[in-house]
Amino acid sequence: MHPTEARRPRLRSAALAAGALALSATLLTACLGGDPLDDPDASQPAAGDTIVIGSQDYYSNEIIAEIYAQALEANDYDVDRQFRIGQREVYLPEIEAGSIDLFPEYTGNLLQYFEPDAPERVSDEVYSALQDAMPDGLRVLDQSPATDQDTYVVTREFADKWKLKTVEDLKNVTEPLTFGSNSEAETRPYGPKGLEETYGIEGVKFTPIEDSGGPLTVKALKDGSIQLANIYSADPSLAANDLVTLEDTKGIFLASHVVPIASDKIDDAAAKVIDEVDAALSPEDLVALNGESVNDERSASDIAKDWLDEKQLM
Repeated sequence: MHPTEARRPRLRSAALAAGALALSATLLTACLGGDPLDDPDASQPAAGDTIVIGSQDYYSNEIIAEIYAQALEANDYDVDRQFRIGQREVYLPEIEAGSIDLFPEYTGNLLQYFEPDAPERVSDEVYSALQDAMPDGLRVLDQSPATDQDTYVVTREFADKWKLKTVEDLKNVTEPLTFGSNSEAETRPYGPKGLEETYGIEGVKFTPIEDSGGPLTVKALKDGSIQLANIYSADPSLAANDLVTLEDTKGIFLASHVVPIASDKIDDAAAKVIDEVDAALSPEDLVALNGESVNDERSASDIAKDWLDEKQLM
C-alpha cells in the first residue's frame, strides 16, 4: 500500500517538526505491520511463500501428496493442496509453468514423458537419466524405495486358459485382445503400439477406462469386456481379486519409484523434510496405505497422519 500525500500547514518550530516526524514514523510503522523484530510470527513463511502441492487423479498419489503436505506443515511451512488435478499430460505443463511447487511422481513414467525413447530400464539408471532430463527450474528429490509400477494384468482364469506367465506369452492367445486403461495409455509406449513394437503382439484393441486401474478396470477384467489391464503394482486389488501380473521380460515398463518433482521454491530445509519421508516409505508401506484407502475407505488425511506418527516424522 502506498499512502497518499496530503498538504500540511507550515510548522512554526523545530520541536513541532520533530514531533511530526516521530508521529509519521509511528504511523508508518503501524501501517506496515510494526517492527519485524518485535513480531513473534516474523519468522513464519509469508503468504507468498506458500508451497503448492499437487497430486494425480489417483488415490495412492493423493495419499503421498498428503503425507508431503502434513510433513511440511509440521515443520512450519504453509501449504496449498491442489489434489486430484488429472494425469501427466494435464498437470506437468502446470508444474513447468510454475503453478505447482511439489508433486509426487514415478521415475520411469516421468522419464518416458520427457524422453519417450529412453533406453534405461533399471532403477538407478532411470533415476540418473531423469535427473538429467528435468526442465530448467525443476528437479527431482531423492527417489523412494517405494514403487508403484505399471503392470499388465489378467484374470487367473484367463492366465490358466492360455498358460500366461509373461507378457510375451500373449502371442499364444488366439482370441481378440482388448487392453483397458486410462485414455492416455493408448498413445504411451506401453499401449497397443508398444506391445506390437516391443513384443510383436499385433491387433490389440483399446478401451479407455478412466479410473487408473481401479474398481471399474477390475470389473471390466472380471466380466470379460477387456482381457488385459494396466494396474499399478502397489494396488491391493491385485491380491484381493487374485489377478495375475504378467512378467515384463523385455522392459516395456521402466522401473518406477516414487519421486518428488520440486520447483526452485523448495528450499534445502523443505527438501530435507521430503527426502526423509520418501526414505521411510517402503514398497510394503505403500501397499498397506493403499489398502486403507480401498478396503477401509479412510481419508487420505487420516492415512497420512497415522503413517507419519508411526514413523515419528511429525
